Amino acid sequence: MASEEKTTANSLWGGRFAVGPAEIMEKINASIDFDKILYAQDIRGSKAHCRMLMAQNIISAKDGEQILTGLDQVKAEIEAGNFTYDAKLEDIHMHVESRLTEIIGEAAGRLHTARSRNDQVATDFKLWVRDAMDQMDLALKALQTTLVAKAEKNADVILPGFTHLQSAQPVTFGHHLLAYFEMFTRDRDRLRDARGRLNECPLGAAALAGTSFPIDRFLVADDLKFRKPTANSLDSVSDRDFALEFLSIAAICATHVSRLAEEIVLWSSAQFNFIALSDKFTTGSSIMPQKRNPDAAELCRAKVGRIIGALNSLLVVMKGLPLAYSKDMQEDKEATFDAANAFALIIAAMTGMIDDMTVNEDSMTASTQNGFITATDLADWLVRVLNMPFRRAHHVTGTLVALAEDKGCDLDGLTLAEMQGVEPEITQDVFTVLTVESSVASRTSFGGTAPDQVRAQVKAAQKRIE
Repeated sequence: MASEEKTTANSLWGGRFAVGPAEIMEKINASIDFDKILYAQDIRGSKAHCRMLMAQNIISAKDGEQILTGLDQVKAEIEAGNFTYDAKLEDIHMHVESRLTEIIGEAAGRLHTARSRNDQVATDFKLWVRDAMDQMDLALKALQTTLVAKAEKNADVILPGFTHLQSAQPVTFGHHLLAYFEMFTRDRDRLRDARGRLNECPLGAAALAGTSFPIDRFLVADDLKFRKPTANSLDSVSDRDFALEFLSIAAICATHVSRLAEEIVLWSSAQFNFIALSDKFTTGSSIMPQKRNPDAAELCRAKVGRIIGALNSLLVVMKGLPLAYSKDMQEDKEATFDAANAFALIIAAMTGMIDDMTVNEDSMTASTQNGFITATDLADWLVRVLNMPFRRAHHVTGTLVALAEDKGCDLDGLTLAEMQGVEPEITQDVFTVLTVESSVASRTSFGGTAPDQVRAQVKAAQKRIE
Protein backbone atom coordinates (compact mmCIF):
# COMPACT_ATOMS: atom_id res chain seq x y z
CA MET A 1 0.00 0.00 0.00
CA ALA A 2 2.84 2.38 0.86
CA SER A 3 4.60 1.76 -2.47
CA GLU A 4 1.29 2.21 -4.29
CA GLU A 5 0.85 5.61 -2.62
CA LYS A 6 4.40 6.46 -3.69
CA THR A 7 3.41 6.24 -7.34
CA THR A 8 0.19 8.25 -7.01
CA ALA A 9 0.37 11.87 -8.13
CA ASN A 10 -0.69 14.63 -5.74
CA SER A 11 -4.49 14.57 -5.69
CA LEU A 12 -4.75 18.37 -5.67
CA TRP A 13 -2.61 19.06 -8.74
CA GLY A 14 -1.56 15.72 -10.17
CA GLY A 15 -4.03 15.04 -12.99
CA ARG A 16 -1.30 15.59 -15.57
CA PHE A 17 1.11 13.21 -13.77
CA ALA A 18 1.09 9.42 -13.80
CA VAL A 19 3.38 8.94 -10.84
CA GLY A 20 4.36 10.91 -7.78
CA PRO A 21 7.57 12.85 -7.22
CA ALA A 22 10.84 11.33 -6.06
CA GLU A 23 11.49 11.47 -2.34
CA ILE A 24 14.17 14.14 -2.73
CA MET A 25 11.77 16.14 -4.91
CA GLU A 26 9.23 16.06 -2.10
CA LYS A 27 11.81 17.41 0.31
CA ILE A 28 13.07 20.24 -1.89
CA ASN A 29 9.57 21.15 -3.07
CA ALA A 30 7.83 21.22 0.29
CA SER A 31 7.56 24.51 2.17
CA ILE A 32 5.13 23.50 4.91
CA ASP A 33 7.82 23.50 7.60
CA PHE A 34 8.02 27.29 7.38
CA ASP A 35 4.98 28.56 5.49
CA LYS A 36 2.51 27.07 7.96
CA ILE A 37 2.95 30.39 9.77
CA LEU A 38 0.72 31.82 7.02
CA TYR A 39 -2.33 29.78 8.02
CA ALA A 40 -4.34 32.75 9.36
CA GLN A 41 -3.64 34.86 6.28
CA ASP A 42 -4.40 31.93 3.97
CA ILE A 43 -7.74 31.25 5.60
CA ARG A 44 -8.60 34.95 5.72
CA GLY A 45 -7.87 35.30 2.01
CA SER A 46 -9.82 32.15 1.19
CA LYS A 47 -12.85 33.39 3.09
CA ALA A 48 -12.76 36.72 1.25
CA HIS A 49 -12.45 34.90 -2.07
CA CYS A 50 -15.34 32.61 -1.13
CA ARG A 51 -17.60 35.52 -0.17
CA MET A 52 -16.85 37.16 -3.51
CA LEU A 53 -17.63 33.95 -5.43
CA MET A 54 -20.96 33.78 -3.62
CA ALA A 55 -21.75 37.44 -4.27
CA GLN A 56 -21.00 36.98 -7.98
CA ASN A 57 -23.11 33.76 -8.15
CA ILE A 58 -20.05 31.82 -9.27
CA ILE A 59 -20.69 29.29 -6.50
CA SER A 60 -23.93 28.63 -4.66
CA ALA A 61 -24.74 30.11 -1.30
CA LYS A 62 -25.02 26.59 0.11
CA ASP A 63 -21.52 25.60 -1.01
CA GLY A 64 -20.15 28.94 0.07
CA GLU A 65 -21.53 28.68 3.58
CA GLN A 66 -20.14 25.16 3.90
CA ILE A 67 -16.73 26.41 2.80
CA LEU A 68 -16.76 29.32 5.26
CA THR A 69 -17.81 27.10 8.15
CA GLY A 70 -15.23 24.49 7.21
CA LEU A 71 -12.45 27.09 7.01
CA ASP A 72 -13.33 28.26 10.52
CA GLN A 73 -12.98 24.67 11.72
CA VAL A 74 -9.60 24.27 10.00
CA LYS A 75 -8.35 27.44 11.67
CA ALA A 76 -9.60 26.28 15.07
CA GLU A 77 -7.83 22.94 14.66
CA ILE A 78 -4.54 24.61 13.73
CA GLU A 79 -4.72 27.02 16.66
CA ALA A 80 -5.61 24.20 19.06
CA GLY A 81 -2.60 22.18 17.89
CA ASN A 82 -4.80 19.40 16.53
CA PHE A 83 -3.76 19.71 12.91
CA THR A 84 -1.61 17.15 11.10
CA TYR A 85 1.00 18.33 8.60
CA ASP A 86 2.28 16.18 5.74
CA ALA A 87 5.19 17.15 3.48
CA LYS A 88 3.43 15.47 0.55
CA LEU A 89 0.91 18.31 0.61
CA GLU A 90 3.77 20.75 0.08
CA ASP A 91 2.45 24.00 1.56
CA ILE A 92 -0.10 25.59 3.86
CA HIS A 93 -2.50 26.30 0.99
CA MET A 94 -2.82 22.65 0.04
CA HIS A 95 -3.02 21.59 3.67
CA VAL A 96 -5.97 23.90 4.27
CA GLU A 97 -7.74 22.78 1.11
CA SER A 98 -7.09 19.11 1.80
CA ARG A 99 -8.44 19.31 5.34
CA LEU A 100 -11.40 21.38 4.12
CA THR A 101 -12.20 18.57 1.67
CA GLU A 102 -12.13 16.03 4.50
CA ILE A 103 -14.55 18.18 6.51
CA ILE A 104 -17.14 19.23 3.90
CA GLY A 105 -16.51 16.97 0.92
CA GLU A 106 -16.79 17.92 -2.73
CA ALA A 107 -17.91 21.51 -2.10
CA ALA A 108 -14.36 22.30 -0.97
CA GLY A 109 -13.19 21.88 -4.55
CA ARG A 110 -15.17 24.95 -5.60
CA LEU A 111 -13.09 27.28 -3.43
CA HIS A 112 -10.21 27.35 -5.89
CA THR A 113 -12.42 28.59 -8.72
CA ALA A 114 -10.97 31.72 -10.36
CA ARG A 115 -7.72 31.71 -8.43
CA SER A 116 -4.31 30.02 -8.49
CA ARG A 117 -1.77 29.22 -5.85
CA ASN A 118 0.29 31.99 -7.49
CA ASP A 119 -2.09 34.83 -6.60
CA GLN A 120 -3.08 33.03 -3.40
CA VAL A 121 0.45 32.89 -2.02
CA ALA A 122 1.19 36.46 -3.12
CA THR A 123 -1.89 37.61 -1.20
CA ASP A 124 -1.09 35.55 1.88
CA PHE A 125 2.48 36.79 1.95
CA LYS A 126 1.40 40.41 1.47
CA LEU A 127 -1.08 40.10 4.33
CA TRP A 128 1.65 38.63 6.54
CA VAL A 129 4.20 41.32 5.64
CA ARG A 130 1.58 44.03 6.19
CA ASP A 131 0.86 42.61 9.65
CA ALA A 132 4.61 42.43 10.35
CA MET A 133 5.04 46.06 9.30
CA ASP A 134 2.30 47.12 11.70
CA GLN A 135 3.96 45.20 14.53
CA MET A 136 7.33 46.72 13.61
CA ASP A 137 5.85 50.20 13.78
CA LEU A 138 4.37 49.57 17.22
CA ALA A 139 7.70 48.21 18.48
CA LEU A 140 9.58 51.23 17.15
CA LYS A 141 7.05 53.55 18.72
CA ALA A 142 7.72 51.92 22.11
CA LEU A 143 11.48 52.27 21.59
CA GLN A 144 11.10 55.93 20.65
CA THR A 145 8.94 56.60 23.70
CA THR A 146 11.63 55.08 25.93
CA LEU A 147 14.42 57.04 24.24
CA VAL A 148 12.56 60.34 24.62
CA ALA A 149 11.82 59.69 28.30
CA LYS A 150 15.50 58.95 28.96
CA ALA A 151 16.55 62.00 26.94
CA GLU A 152 14.27 64.26 28.96
CA LYS A 153 15.83 63.05 32.21
CA ASN A 154 19.33 63.71 30.86
CA ALA A 155 18.84 67.02 29.05
CA ASP A 156 21.55 68.66 31.21
CA VAL A 157 24.02 65.77 31.52
CA ILE A 158 27.22 66.58 29.62
CA LEU A 159 29.49 64.07 27.90
CA PRO A 160 31.98 64.21 25.03
CA GLY A 161 30.60 64.18 21.53
CA PHE A 162 32.87 62.14 19.27
CA THR A 163 34.05 62.12 15.71
CA HIS A 164 36.40 59.28 14.71
CA LEU A 165 35.82 58.12 18.32
CA GLN A 166 37.95 61.08 19.40
CA SER A 167 36.64 63.76 21.76
CA ALA A 168 35.24 66.53 19.55
CA GLN A 169 32.80 68.86 21.33
CA PRO A 170 30.73 68.53 24.49
CA VAL A 171 27.09 67.56 24.04
CA THR A 172 24.29 66.53 26.35
CA PHE A 173 23.31 62.91 26.78
CA GLY A 174 19.71 63.82 26.05
CA HIS A 175 20.79 65.28 22.73
CA HIS A 176 22.78 62.15 21.94
CA LEU A 177 19.79 59.88 22.58
CA LEU A 178 17.52 62.08 20.47
CA ALA A 179 19.81 61.45 17.50
CA TYR A 180 18.60 57.84 17.58
CA PHE A 181 15.03 59.05 17.89
CA GLU A 182 15.51 60.77 14.53
CA MET A 183 16.88 57.59 12.97
CA PHE A 184 13.92 55.55 14.13
CA THR A 185 11.54 58.28 12.94
CA ARG A 186 12.94 57.88 9.44
CA ASP A 187 12.52 54.12 9.77
CA ARG A 188 8.87 54.57 10.66
CA ASP A 189 8.43 56.96 7.73
CA ARG A 190 9.88 54.32 5.43
CA LEU A 191 7.47 51.76 6.87
CA ARG A 192 4.50 54.02 6.22
CA ASP A 193 5.61 54.67 2.64
CA ALA A 194 6.25 51.01 1.91
CA ARG A 195 2.96 49.94 3.47
CA GLY A 196 1.12 52.25 1.09
CA ARG A 197 2.79 50.64 -1.93
CA LEU A 198 2.22 47.15 -0.56
CA ASN A 199 -1.47 47.71 0.07
CA GLU A 200 -2.81 46.41 -3.25
CA CYS A 201 -4.49 43.01 -3.51
CA PRO A 202 -3.12 40.36 -5.93
CA LEU A 203 -6.02 37.93 -5.48
CA GLY A 204 -7.90 37.42 -8.73
CA ALA A 205 -4.81 37.64 -10.92
CA ALA A 206 -4.99 33.82 -10.97
CA ALA A 207 -1.94 32.06 -12.39
CA LEU A 208 -0.66 35.03 -14.40
CA ALA A 209 -3.31 36.17 -16.91
CA GLY A 210 -6.42 36.88 -14.86
CA THR A 211 -9.57 34.78 -15.14
CA SER A 212 -12.59 34.42 -17.42
CA PHE A 213 -14.93 34.15 -14.42
CA PRO A 214 -16.92 37.33 -13.60
CA ILE A 215 -15.09 38.04 -10.35
CA ASP A 216 -15.09 41.32 -8.44
CA ARG A 217 -11.52 42.02 -7.41
CA PHE A 218 -12.48 45.31 -5.78
CA LEU A 219 -14.83 43.44 -3.45
CA VAL A 220 -12.04 41.11 -2.36
CA ALA A 221 -9.57 43.97 -1.93
CA ASP A 222 -12.04 45.83 0.26
CA ASP A 223 -12.78 42.70 2.30
CA LEU A 224 -9.07 42.25 3.01
CA LYS A 225 -8.57 45.99 3.71
CA PHE A 226 -6.37 46.59 0.70
CA ARG A 227 -6.57 49.99 -1.01
CA LYS A 228 -7.38 48.45 -4.37
CA PRO A 229 -6.57 45.42 -6.55
CA THR A 230 -3.22 45.21 -8.30
CA ALA A 231 -3.36 46.57 -11.84
CA ASN A 232 -1.47 43.93 -13.83
CA SER A 233 -1.96 40.19 -13.44
CA LEU A 234 1.62 39.31 -14.49
CA ASP A 235 3.11 41.73 -11.99
CA SER A 236 0.63 40.62 -9.33
CA VAL A 237 1.99 37.10 -9.06
CA SER A 238 5.66 37.87 -9.73
CA ASP A 239 6.09 40.94 -7.49
CA ARG A 240 8.07 40.59 -4.31
CA ASP A 241 9.03 44.24 -4.00
CA PHE A 242 6.94 44.45 -0.85
CA ALA A 243 9.09 41.80 0.84
CA LEU A 244 12.28 43.44 -0.41
CA GLU A 245 11.16 46.81 0.95
CA PHE A 246 10.22 45.23 4.26
CA LEU A 247 13.64 43.60 4.53
CA SER A 248 15.40 46.76 3.38
CA ILE A 249 13.64 48.83 6.04
CA ALA A 250 14.39 46.16 8.64
CA ALA A 251 18.07 46.10 7.59
CA ILE A 252 18.43 49.90 7.76
CA CYS A 253 16.62 50.09 11.09
CA ALA A 254 18.58 47.16 12.50
CA THR A 255 21.76 48.98 11.51
CA HIS A 256 20.58 51.91 13.64
CA VAL A 257 19.96 49.49 16.51
CA SER A 258 23.43 48.05 16.02
CA ARG A 259 25.06 51.49 16.23
CA LEU A 260 23.25 52.17 19.49
CA ALA A 261 24.17 48.70 20.75
CA GLU A 262 27.83 49.38 19.97
CA GLU A 263 27.68 52.58 22.00
CA ILE A 264 26.09 50.74 24.91
CA VAL A 265 28.95 48.21 24.79
CA LEU A 266 31.48 51.07 24.89
CA TRP A 267 29.62 53.15 27.47
CA SER A 268 29.28 50.23 29.88
CA SER A 269 32.97 49.32 29.75
CA ALA A 270 35.24 50.16 32.68
CA GLN A 271 37.21 52.49 30.42
CA PHE A 272 34.15 54.66 29.68
CA ASN A 273 31.89 53.90 32.67
CA PHE A 274 29.20 56.19 31.25
CA ILE A 275 26.30 53.83 32.00
CA ALA A 276 25.51 50.63 33.85
CA LEU A 277 23.09 47.87 32.91
CA SER A 278 21.44 45.73 35.55
CA ASP A 279 21.46 41.94 35.85
CA LYS A 280 18.41 41.89 33.55
CA PHE A 281 20.49 42.67 30.46
CA THR A 282 23.97 41.40 31.34
CA THR A 283 25.66 38.08 32.00
CA GLY A 284 28.70 36.94 33.94
CA SER A 285 31.84 35.04 33.05
CA SER A 286 32.43 31.35 33.71
CA ILE A 287 35.99 32.10 34.87
CA MET A 288 36.22 35.80 35.75
CA PRO A 289 33.89 36.58 38.64
CA GLN A 290 34.21 40.36 38.30
CA LYS A 291 32.75 40.49 34.80
CA ARG A 292 29.40 42.00 33.82
CA ASN A 293 29.07 41.48 30.09
CA PRO A 294 26.64 43.53 27.94
CA ASP A 295 25.48 40.43 26.08
CA ALA A 296 22.05 41.81 25.16
CA ALA A 297 23.68 44.73 23.33
CA GLU A 298 26.24 42.47 21.68
CA LEU A 299 23.53 40.11 20.42
CA CYS A 300 21.51 43.06 19.10
CA ARG A 301 24.63 44.06 17.19
CA ALA A 302 25.21 40.56 15.86
CA LYS A 303 21.68 39.68 14.79
CA VAL A 304 21.74 42.53 12.29
CA GLY A 305 23.81 40.24 10.06
CA ARG A 306 20.89 37.83 9.77
CA ILE A 307 18.56 40.63 8.71
CA ILE A 308 20.95 42.05 6.13
CA GLY A 309 21.58 38.49 4.93
CA ALA A 310 17.85 37.94 4.41
CA LEU A 311 17.65 41.05 2.22
CA ASN A 312 20.65 39.93 0.17
CA SER A 313 19.20 36.44 -0.16
CA LEU A 314 15.91 37.63 -1.61
CA LEU A 315 17.63 40.11 -3.94
CA VAL A 316 19.70 37.24 -5.33
CA VAL A 317 16.59 35.04 -5.73
CA MET A 318 14.71 37.73 -7.66
CA LYS A 319 17.48 39.18 -9.81
CA GLY A 320 17.26 36.71 -12.71
CA LEU A 321 13.60 35.66 -12.81
CA PRO A 322 11.57 36.14 -15.98
CA LEU A 323 7.85 36.86 -15.69
CA ALA A 324 5.79 35.53 -14.17
CA TYR A 325 6.01 33.05 -11.27
CA SER A 326 8.95 30.69 -10.76
CA LYS A 327 9.41 28.18 -7.96
CA ASP A 328 12.52 30.11 -6.92
CA MET A 329 10.13 32.52 -5.26
CA GLN A 330 9.30 29.93 -2.63
CA GLU A 331 12.62 31.01 -1.11
CA ASP A 332 11.12 34.42 -0.32
CA LYS A 333 9.54 33.45 2.97
CA GLU A 334 11.89 31.55 5.24
CA ALA A 335 14.51 34.29 5.38
CA THR A 336 11.81 36.96 5.70
CA PHE A 337 10.19 35.19 8.64
CA ASP A 338 13.57 34.75 10.32
CA ALA A 339 14.48 38.41 9.76
CA ALA A 340 11.16 39.58 11.20
CA ASN A 341 11.67 37.44 14.30
CA ALA A 342 15.24 38.71 14.77
CA PHE A 343 14.09 42.29 14.28
CA ALA A 344 11.30 42.00 16.84
CA LEU A 345 13.78 40.54 19.32
CA ILE A 346 16.42 43.26 18.98
CA ILE A 347 13.89 46.10 19.17
CA ALA A 348 12.39 44.65 22.35
CA ALA A 349 15.86 44.10 23.84
CA MET A 350 17.00 47.62 22.98
CA THR A 351 13.85 49.15 24.44
CA GLY A 352 14.50 47.22 27.64
CA MET A 353 18.15 48.28 27.83
CA ILE A 354 17.41 51.98 27.33
CA ASP A 355 14.83 51.87 30.08
CA ASP A 356 17.11 49.83 32.34
CA MET A 357 20.35 51.79 32.00
CA THR A 358 21.69 53.89 34.87
CA VAL A 359 23.55 57.03 33.74
CA ASN A 360 26.87 57.77 35.46
CA GLU A 361 26.81 61.56 35.19
CA ASP A 362 30.11 62.10 37.00
CA SER A 363 32.04 59.84 34.62
CA MET A 364 30.48 61.46 31.59
CA THR A 365 31.36 64.95 32.75
CA ALA A 366 34.85 63.97 33.88
CA SER A 367 35.54 62.55 30.42
CA THR A 368 35.04 65.99 28.90
CA GLN A 369 38.23 67.18 30.61
CA ASN A 370 40.32 65.29 28.08
CA GLY A 371 40.94 66.02 24.43
CA PHE A 372 40.73 69.86 24.34
CA ILE A 373 37.01 69.53 23.80
CA THR A 374 36.28 73.29 23.86
CA ALA A 375 38.78 74.12 21.09
CA THR A 376 35.98 74.94 18.65
CA ASP A 377 34.48 77.33 21.20
CA LEU A 378 37.84 79.10 21.39
CA ALA A 379 37.98 79.40 17.59
CA ASP A 380 34.41 80.70 17.51
CA TRP A 381 35.29 83.29 20.20
CA LEU A 382 38.21 84.55 18.14
CA VAL A 383 35.89 85.00 15.15
CA ARG A 384 33.04 86.53 17.11
CA VAL A 385 34.98 88.85 19.45
CA LEU A 386 38.17 89.64 17.53
CA ASN A 387 36.52 89.55 14.07
CA MET A 388 39.16 87.10 12.96
CA PRO A 389 38.62 85.06 9.73
CA PHE A 390 37.71 81.52 10.72
CA ARG A 391 40.68 79.92 8.95
CA ARG A 392 43.10 82.13 10.92
CA ALA A 393 41.14 81.45 14.14
CA HIS A 394 41.46 77.73 13.41
CA HIS A 395 45.24 78.10 13.07
CA VAL A 396 45.57 80.16 16.26
CA THR A 397 43.49 77.66 18.19
CA GLY A 398 45.57 74.77 16.89
CA THR A 399 48.73 76.53 18.09
CA LEU A 400 47.18 77.02 21.55
CA VAL A 401 46.13 73.36 21.67
CA ALA A 402 49.73 72.33 20.93
CA LEU A 403 50.93 74.68 23.67
CA ALA A 404 48.48 73.18 26.19
CA GLU A 405 49.46 69.68 25.13
CA ASP A 406 53.13 70.44 25.77
CA LYS A 407 52.23 71.96 29.15
CA GLY A 408 50.08 68.94 30.08
CA CYS A 409 46.90 70.90 30.70
CA ASP A 410 43.59 71.64 29.01
CA LEU A 411 42.95 74.96 27.24
CA ASP A 412 41.57 76.61 30.37
CA GLY A 413 44.84 75.66 32.11
CA LEU A 414 46.81 78.11 29.98
CA THR A 415 47.43 81.54 31.44
CA LEU A 416 46.26 84.68 29.68
CA ALA A 417 49.89 85.62 29.10
CA GLU A 418 50.58 82.31 27.41
CA MET A 419 47.56 82.80 25.14
CA GLN A 420 48.58 86.37 24.33
CA GLY A 421 51.99 85.08 23.36
CA VAL A 422 50.22 83.39 20.45
CA GLU A 423 47.57 86.05 19.82
CA PRO A 424 48.10 89.41 21.61
CA GLU A 425 44.46 90.54 21.25
CA ILE A 426 43.05 87.69 23.37
CA THR A 427 41.45 88.99 26.59
CA GLN A 428 40.41 87.52 29.93
CA ASP A 429 36.91 87.14 28.50
CA VAL A 430 38.09 84.10 26.54
CA PHE A 431 37.93 81.95 29.67
CA THR A 432 34.13 82.32 29.78
CA VAL A 433 33.81 80.06 26.74
CA LEU A 434 36.31 77.39 27.74
CA THR A 435 34.11 75.45 30.18
CA VAL A 436 32.04 72.55 28.88
CA GLU A 437 28.96 74.03 30.53
CA SER A 438 29.29 77.30 28.62
CA SER A 439 30.07 75.41 25.42
CA VAL A 440 26.94 73.29 25.64
CA ALA A 441 24.75 76.21 26.69
CA SER A 442 25.91 78.25 23.69
CA ARG A 443 24.75 75.69 21.10
CA THR A 444 21.27 77.20 20.82
CA SER A 445 20.78 76.82 17.06
CA PHE A 446 17.76 74.76 16.03
CA GLY A 447 18.60 71.11 16.59
CA GLY A 448 21.58 72.02 18.78
CA THR A 449 22.72 70.45 22.03
CA ALA A 450 21.91 73.29 24.47
CA PRO A 451 19.74 71.89 27.30
CA ASP A 452 16.86 74.24 26.50
CA GLN A 453 17.01 73.11 22.88
CA VAL A 454 16.99 69.48 24.01
CA ARG A 455 13.91 70.05 26.15
CA ALA A 456 12.20 71.69 23.18
CA GLN A 457 13.20 68.73 21.01
CA VAL A 458 11.76 66.34 23.61
CA LYS A 459 8.40 68.10 23.50
CA ALA A 460 8.39 68.03 19.71
CA ALA A 461 9.41 64.38 19.71
CA GLN A 462 6.59 63.41 22.07
CA LYS A 463 4.13 64.81 19.53
CA ARG A 464 5.90 63.27 16.53
CA ILE A 465 5.86 59.78 18.03
CA GLU A 466 2.14 59.52 17.36
